[in-house]
Amino acid sequence: MSERAALAPPRLPGLDARFSRIVAVPGAGADAGLVREWHCLDTGAQLAQLGAPIAGTIVAVHGNPTWSYLWRHLLTASVRAAAEGASAWRVVAVDQLDMGFSERTGVDRTLAQRVADLGAFTDALALDGPVVTLGHDWGGVVSLGWAVDHPESLAGIMLLNTAVHQPDGAPVPGLLRLAGARGVLAASTVATTAFLDTTLALASPALDAATKDAYRAPYRSAARRRAIGGFVAEIPASGSHRSHAELERIASGVARLDVPALMLWGPNDPIFGDRYLDDLVDRLPHADVHRFEGASHLVAEDRPYADALLAWLGRNSDRLTGDDHTSARQPPAATSPTDTADPPFVPIWHGLDRRHADEDIAIVDMSSRGARPMRRVSWRQLDDRVRRLAAGLHAAGVRRGDRVSLLVQPGPTLSAVVYACLRIGAVVVVADAGLGIRGLTRAVRGSWPDVIIGEVPGLTAARALGWPGTRISAAPLPAVAAKALGVSYSLQDILRLGDGGSLPIPPGPADEAAILFTSGSTGPAKGVAYTHAQLSALRDVLASHFEVSSETGLVTGFAPFALLGPALGARSVTPDMDVSSPRTLTAKAVADAVRESDARIVFLSPAAILNVVDTAAALTAEDRVALGRVRTFLSTGAPISAQLLEAAAQLMPNATPHTPYGMTECLLVTDITLAGVHAAADAPDAGVCVGSPIGSNRVLISALDPDGRASGAPTAEPGVLGEIVVSASHLKAHYDRLWITDQAAARHTERLESSDPAVRWHRTGDVGHLDASGRLWIEGRLPHLIVTADGPLAPVGPEQQVERVDGVRRAAVVGVGPEGLRQTVAVLETVPAAARAGLASADLSRAVRASSAVPLVAVLVVPRLPTDIRHNSKIDRSRLSAWAERTLAGTRPVAP
Repeated sequence: MSERAALAPPRLPGLDARFSRIVAVPGAGADAGLVREWHCLDTGAQLAQLGAPIAGTIVAVHGNPTWSYLWRHLLTASVRAAAEGASAWRVVAVDQLDMGFSERTGVDRTLAQRVADLGAFTDALALDGPVVTLGHDWGGVVSLGWAVDHPESLAGIMLLNTAVHQPDGAPVPGLLRLAGARGVLAASTVATTAFLDTTLALASPALDAATKDAYRAPYRSAARRRAIGGFVAEIPASGSHRSHAELERIASGVARLDVPALMLWGPNDPIFGDRYLDDLVDRLPHADVHRFEGASHLVAEDRPYADALLAWLGRNSDRLTGDDHTSARQPPAATSPTDTADPPFVPIWHGLDRRHADEDIAIVDMSSRGARPMRRVSWRQLDDRVRRLAAGLHAAGVRRGDRVSLLVQPGPTLSAVVYACLRIGAVVVVADAGLGIRGLTRAVRGSWPDVIIGEVPGLTAARALGWPGTRISAAPLPAVAAKALGVSYSLQDILRLGDGGSLPIPPGPADEAAILFTSGSTGPAKGVAYTHAQLSALRDVLASHFEVSSETGLVTGFAPFALLGPALGARSVTPDMDVSSPRTLTAKAVADAVRESDARIVFLSPAAILNVVDTAAALTAEDRVALGRVRTFLSTGAPISAQLLEAAAQLMPNATPHTPYGMTECLLVTDITLAGVHAAADAPDAGVCVGSPIGSNRVLISALDPDGRASGAPTAEPGVLGEIVVSASHLKAHYDRLWITDQAAARHTERLESSDPAVRWHRTGDVGHLDASGRLWIEGRLPHLIVTADGPLAPVGPEQQVERVDGVRRAAVVGVGPEGLRQTVAVLETVPAAARAGLASADLSRAVRASSAVPLVAVLVVPRLPTDIRHNSKIDRSRLSAWAERTLAGTRPVAP
C-alpha cells in the first residue's frame, strides 16, 4: 500500500523546518515508469538567500532505522559556516524510499534497487558534481554504490560506521543476527519498535527523550515501519543471498576509487565495529580516519562529527572542487632498495647487517622472569634469527603494511621479532603492559593488527577479549593450549618456515614502520606512527648526540631504548628488573648489568633512578667500581629534579648525567646535563630546565590566552608561557586513525611549514617557555593548567617551591572550583609517608603556604601521588584535582 511523502513535522529538536522539502523523482529499476516522492533536508534555498557560491554538494544517506534527521547538525553547521565566509557546501540529506517521511511504496527493495533509487534522485536534482557522498550504517553502503556508479561526479567520500563486506568466518553482528532471526524479524522490526528502540539506545551518552521521539516520528505505525524489517532482511549473510552480488560489486568498486575520503568511527559500536573499519581502510588506504574513543553506533549523536566533516572539507577543498578530482587508483609500485631520501636513507637494520658475522655479544637479558637464567645472544645469532623469522613470517603470509602487535617482554626474542618485521615491511605495533588491560585492549583493537605475537598472558587476554589477528606464540605450546588460545603458529614454527627462505624486497623510507603507543598518562593512549625514515633518523640523532659506537655497551632500564641497541650496532643489556615496572630496578642490578656488558651508557626512567638511589646502600665496593666505568647516563621519560640527578651522579661519579626531553611522538627533542641544570639553578625562570634543542631540532612556543588556550602564533620569543611546539627529522608521521587529533597537533603551524615545506611541526600538549639563551623550561601540561581569575597558572613552578619544604617528597598543585575562577590546592607526598589521605598537619600546612608564591586554599597529604604506570613518575593532576574537589566538599578522604 502506497502513502505519499510528507514534510518533517515542525519544532523537532535541532532541526530547522525550512530545510524540509519533497522532490518528485522518476523511478528507476523496479520503479521504472513511475514517479516517486522523496522527502529530503536541503540547504540549497538558505545558501541561495546568502548569495553564497556553491562549492559542491554533500549527498547524505541515513541508515536503518534512522532518517535524514540524523544529519541535522551538519545542515545547520554548514549554513552557519557559509554565512561566516567559509566555502558553501550544499547538504542534501535524503530519506530513502519507504523510510523517514519519503513515500511508502509497498515495494520490497533490494540493495541494488536502493542504489538505483539514489541515482534517480540525484538525476532529478541535476547533481552533476562535485559531489561528496556521506553515509552511515546501510546508508554508507548505498552511498558507496552511488559513488562507484558516478565517477564523473564524485569528488569525495565521507563515512560513519558502516560496512561493505562481511569477513569470511566472522559472524554477522549479534544484534542484526537476532533481529533477522526467523520468527523474530517481523516482531522486532515492524510489529513493535524494539529494533528502533535498541538502535537509539546505542547512543553514548544517552539521547534525551525529545530527540528519541524525533527519530520515532516517521515510524509511528507498523505499516510505516515495514522497510525497517526489509532493510534487516537485505543483509547478505551468505553468498546465496540476493543482495550478495551487489554488495560484492560495491566492495570491489570502492577499492578502485582514488578520491579524498574520510571515515569517522565509533569503536564501541556492537554492529559495525573496528573489524569493518579495518576492511574499509584496506580498500581506501589513502583515507583520513578518526576513531572517537568511547563513541558507539550513532557516532553522529555521540561526537561533534559535523565540525570534523566541515574541517576536512576545508582542508581538502582544492582537491574536492578541482577539475581533475577522479581517477582509478593504481596499485602502489614496489619500493626498491635503491630508493633514496635526503640525506641517503640507511635502514634501521643496517647496524645488524654490518655485524652479521660477529661472534661478540649483541644482547644480554638479565631481567627476572621466574627461574630463567641470564641469556646472551651474539650478533651472528641475532642476525640469523632475524633473517629466519623474517623469511618465515613472509612464508606464513605476512606482507608489507600488515600490522603485527607484539605482546612480548623486552629481551632478545622481542628484538629479533621487531627487526624481522621491519625487514619485510610489516608494521610493528608496540603497546606495553603498562597501559593496563583496558588500555591495552583499546590499543590493540584500535590498531586492529593482522597478527599478534605474544607470550601466554598476552595471548590469553587476546582470546578472552576478542582481540583481532592471527596468533603466534612466542614459545611452543601444547596442542590443547594452542587450540584453546587460537594459536596458529609458534615462533619455532616460523623459524622452520624461514629455513632457507628468501627475503622480499625491503621497505623504503616512506613506508610505515611502527606504531608506538603513548603512556596514556593524559587520556587514552594514542598510536604514534613512524616511517622507516623517521626511525632511522632517531637512531642517527641518538648515535651522534651521545657518541654511541659499536664499542659502547648500553644498559637499558627504559624499554623503548632497549630495541635501539641492534640499530646502533651496540651491545645492550636489560638489567634484572620487571621491565613493566621501572621502580623495581635497584642499584645492585644496574651495577651487575654494567659489569656484564662493560657498558659506558646507562638509560633509566625517573622512577627507576629514584629506586636506584634509594637502594644504593646495598652496593659493594666492586659494584661501585663497575659503576665508575660509566661515562654517560640518561634519565628519559619525564623531567627530574637536580637533587635526584645529583644523587644518581654520586653512584656513577665519572659519568655525565643527561636528562633529555621528548615524548613518544618525538623521542629526543632537547637535552641538558647536570652541569647545565646547575647553571640554570640561579635563573629566575619557573619550571624544569630541559636544555637546548638537539642537532637540527627546533622548539617554539604558542602563547596562552587568558582562558588557557594556546592560540598564539608559534614564536621563539623568550619568556612567553605557552604550548611547546617542536620540529625534528625523527618527528612522528601521524597518529594512527586519529585524524582530528593530528590536525589539532599541527594547528597554527601552516605558516611555519609554508616557509619550509620539508619541516613538520607538532604541538606537544606540554606547557613551558624559552629563556634568553634558547633553553626550554617545562611548566606542566595543557590539561593541568589552572585558569584563575588572574589568568592561566602552570603547576610546575609552584610545585618546585613547595618541594623545598622539609618533609615534602613530591608535590602536585591542582585547581578546584569553577573554570576561570579556580583556586589552588597543594597535594603532598611526604617523608615519612602519610598513613592516610587527608588534610596536612597545621605545621606542615603553614610551612607549605609560606613557601608558595601563589595562595593555597588547602594543603592535603596522600600516602602516594597517583602516577602513570609506564614511567611511575608522571603525576596524574587531573585525577588529583577531582579528588581534591570531593575531599574539600566533605567526602571521606580516601587515597586518590
